[in-house]
Amino acid sequence: MTIASTRGRTLDTHFARSQFPALSDDWALFDNAGGSVPLRGVIERVTEYMSRWQVQLGATYAHSAHAQALVDAGRHAAARMVNAGPDEVMIASSSTMNVRVLARALRPRFAVGDEIVVTNLDHEANIGAWRELGSEGIVIREWRFDPERMELTLEGLEPLLSTRTRLVCFTHCANIVGTIHDAAAFVKRIHAAGALACVDGVAFAPHRRVDVQAIGADFYFLSLYKVFGPHLGLMVGKREHLLAAKGQNHFFIPEADIPYKLQPGSVAHELTASLVAIPDYLIALDTHHDGTEAPDAMRFGRAFDLIAAHEAAIATPLLAFLASRPGLRLIGSADANPARRVPTIAFTVEGRDASEIPSRLDAMKLGIRYGHFYAYRAIEALGLLERNGVVRISMAHYNTMAEVERLIAALDQVL
Repeated sequence: MTIASTRGRTLDTHFARSQFPALSDDWALFDNAGGSVPLRGVIERVTEYMSRWQVQLGATYAHSAHAQALVDAGRHAAARMVNAGPDEVMIASSSTMNVRVLARALRPRFAVGDEIVVTNLDHEANIGAWRELGSEGIVIREWRFDPERMELTLEGLEPLLSTRTRLVCFTHCANIVGTIHDAAAFVKRIHAAGALACVDGVAFAPHRRVDVQAIGADFYFLSLYKVFGPHLGLMVGKREHLLAAKGQNHFFIPEADIPYKLQPGSVAHELTASLVAIPDYLIALDTHHDGTEAPDAMRFGRAFDLIAAHEAAIATPLLAFLASRPGLRLIGSADANPARRVPTIAFTVEGRDASEIPSRLDAMKLGIRYGHFYAYRAIEALGLLERNGVVRISMAHYNTMAEVERLIAALDQVL
């Protein structure tokens, strides 16, 4: 992918941070890949909905009609943000839940002996639910990441594709490496093989604009609580595939009723209603930086270009520092090029358990984390399970250069 020019604009972090109430204290939060802090607009909309409109949907009285309109607006906002139709988005409590529902919904389309390809690099959300189908006669093949490049490659995928391949599942950006894959190129090859593609965009979406039409994936999912929103997962599916999938809701829900047939128990009303705040923020970010009037898609793109450029700027000194430390192994590229990586940075230190380092920064009010981050198979392949995985520093656009300088100074003491 390429990052468009920001036309000399530099992200105003003071403006950005003013939209996130949780950033008002003196902690510097570098655990954002696990969950960003929420926007003020999200908090206000949840509060407003629960204070005034928390009634049952689908009734004829005015409060119910208004509540339904708010929930529908949230769904439309989420769809607009990723360039999908509102009946193509499924909302659930998490990405893990969305993928599990999808796996059961697609199961009737697969015959014994059909093949599903999963990676050993993904978050387990895009692995476990598919691997479980192996007990039902589906053949599971593993697309292994290149241990030198720390990324998935077409060369690695090619020998796994066959006339029996029905689905290939992979990550747009691995949550322990930060490298951005060319998802559109992968999808193109998968489609040429006659298979469907399910793409994990969780680690990508907080840092770059998601355009599901451009990517071409049949299914694409992300976690809204990592994109400045409430604790919800969003999955996009092409309409024809959702119609063909087996409903997972009550038996009397029509098979043509998408996405409801794939949302058991419906959505969390107040959280869904708050989703309007996320695209509103992206547009406000563009407007604040003298963005001219344009279609929303262009404004989302310009906002994320600002985000990408700022994140590359703050990642650069941290990556340089880590790369200079003897005995430290950086997992992934030391290059902050925003076309190739996001500021999710993992490392290990020779002779030290990963658990030793984050706790030493707590007293300095610097929040980082260690572990396998649900990329269990990747950490296992790297031989790092016995050392409690990796140390991960995951930045968001609301982190500042001053915070990064604090972090580097602290790491210089403890590494």
